[in-house]
Amino acid sequence: MHKDNKNKIAKHPDQANSIWKVTQVFLGFVHLYSANRSSLPGKEEEGVEARRLARRLRAGKGAPPGRERDREPGASLGCPKCHGFLYEPVSLLCGHTFCKKCLEREASPGGPAGCDLCPALPGARPARLRVNVVLSNLLAKWFPGQVKASRLRHEGNLLYQEKQLRAALQKYDEAVRLAPRDHLLYSNRSQINSTLKCCREALDDAEMACRLQPYWAKGHLRKGQALANLGKTEEALHEFLFCLALDSGNRTAKSDSQRENMDQDKNSSVREDQKMRECENLAKSTLVTECRKGSLDENRGASSEVESDLHISEKCRLLKRKHCSEGMPNTDPPSKIVKRDNADGKGSGAGNGILFEAVDPSELECSLCMRLFYEPVTTPCGHTFCLKCLERCLDHNPKCPLCKEELSECLAMRKHCKTVLLEELIAKYLPEELTERRKLYEEEMAELSNLNKNVPIFVCTMAYPTVPCPLHIFEPCYRLMIRRCMETGTKQFGMCIGDPVRGFADYGCILEIRNVEFFADGRSVVDSIGKRRFKVLRHGQRDGYNTADIEYIEDQPVQGEDYASLVVLHDSVYHQACMWFDSLKSTLKSRILNHFGPMPAKDADPQASPNGPAWCWWILAVLPLESRAQLPFLAMMSLKDRLNGIGRILAFMSRARSR
Repeated sequence: MHKDNKNKIAKHPDQANSIWKVTQVFLGFVHLYSANRSSLPGKEEEGVEARRLARRLRAGKGAPPGRERDREPGASLGCPKCHGFLYEPVSLLCGHTFCKKCLEREASPGGPAGCDLCPALPGARPARLRVNVVLSNLLAKWFPGQVKASRLRHEGNLLYQEKQLRAALQKYDEAVRLAPRDHLLYSNRSQINSTLKCCREALDDAEMACRLQPYWAKGHLRKGQALANLGKTEEALHEFLFCLALDSGNRTAKSDSQRENMDQDKNSSVREDQKMRECENLAKSTLVTECRKGSLDENRGASSEVESDLHISEKCRLLKRKHCSEGMPNTDPPSKIVKRDNADGKGSGAGNGILFEAVDPSELECSLCMRLFYEPVTTPCGHTFCLKCLERCLDHNPKCPLCKEELSECLAMRKHCKTVLLEELIAKYLPEELTERRKLYEEEMAELSNLNKNVPIFVCTMAYPTVPCPLHIFEPCYRLMIRRCMETGTKQFGMCIGDPVRGFADYGCILEIRNVEFFADGRSVVDSIGKRRFKVLRHGQRDGYNTADIEYIEDQPVQGEDYASLVVLHDSVYHQACMWFDSLKSTLKSRILNHFGPMPAKDADPQASPNGPAWCWWILAVLPLESRAQLPFLAMMSLKDRLNGIGRILAFMSRARSR
């Protein structure tokens, strides 16, 4: 049945494109030596077996899914591309960090590609790759041996590409002495030794890589290749299949496993023929011996014949049992992968070089606020700042605060991603300082969320409750103010007209942000609407924009006869307002409707809202009045006075139009 399986693989090379087809090779290898020679299972059964094998390898001993390495201490200092210790770390705009050489080697011919970890994020990789200054200095100080070993690794890779194998091997030998627990060094040195035909050394290095990172697919691939070079086909095939269980998309392991399986089929056929010939020769020799014994002792001929037949049968069974036991591979993971060495458990593969007893917090301080990094963000030029600090600087100038390099592409993204690795280092080695820093930040956010004290004030135009108020934001101070309103979740700020003496008027209106549209140069258009009126109790400033302590004001309700007369007055002034608006020219009416929307309907109860009827504020916003003439209406707490004032203005406007 194994020959049919071999022909099936040869005729259909695309079988290796899915994990159940890989399991077909694996199960064929197992059934090759089974006693009953049963047929291979169907595709559905193979899929179940493949998932069971992968699940046992990944979850049985705590291995992570896919190609991820064990998260041992310091493993976060490894490059996600090469899985080695970071060398010349470059932090992309998406927040992930890679070796500079890895990014340069995999750059697309048409331009820089996106991040491998978040390919959906456009523009994550800048056109020019700059080393993360803060992270590079930290690694050089904390891990000098690992940094030098990584440099030697990259130099060895260049020599290997230039076919200078001996020189590359010397670089790796020195790197291994500096970083004896870096699994990638052993894996790459194993490949160099395989190219040099030093098969035993290649196998030793591959086994060390597997011990350091038991669930790293590339380590088992290197081990399988070394075993194949040594002629250990069965063990090599087992390693290839184990590699595929960890990474089903590994094309090299797929092709090598198919090739080794075909070679194994040939070798098994030859060995089976040899075993059968041995059985036949043994039978012949035994018969001859028994015949000779029969001529010497005829009385025991019958019993000798029975014993000889039993002896032949037992020999054949023993040979067959031995053949099956030698050929049957162990379907469990290799013992050295499942059983972790206690000594190995103390270190880490790529990043564990120093036990951090005391880390100087000043090494992780923002150069703008001089405090511990909070939500660190790295610019394309390689400098790192707190997220809020960088945003405030970009409000004033789209350049790096340190090197003055243009950061237009960073500004255009609007959403700055935190540098993941620096956040992890701070959380791990400076937990107390980070807790204190977070507490300070939360206190600032709580203070900014207070809509009674230090309320942000936009000094611009007159705003009214229920009336839309679109704004064009371009000044740095108001960029900061709007951003804070969005971050705190209040989405509210005060609007007041200017005052030549006190800076802004004593009455205003709270605006609520409905939508913000940002532009690439930092400007924005804010769609807001009036909510509540307020009176200023204290004027102030914060970070360049005005603030105020305020109290909210409402209309004083009336009852009885006063309410009845208020309803009559309300209906009369509403009718007067409709007549005035209908008398306007069509072009002017169209402009008003586009900007403010249609006039609100008359309320059945004029005192339903504490701010009064919405149509009153709409007509005040539409009437051609100066801000100083509009302000008293905002401060009024009597709906009757407000209606009488609107009626007088409308009467004046109507008389002026008739003239």
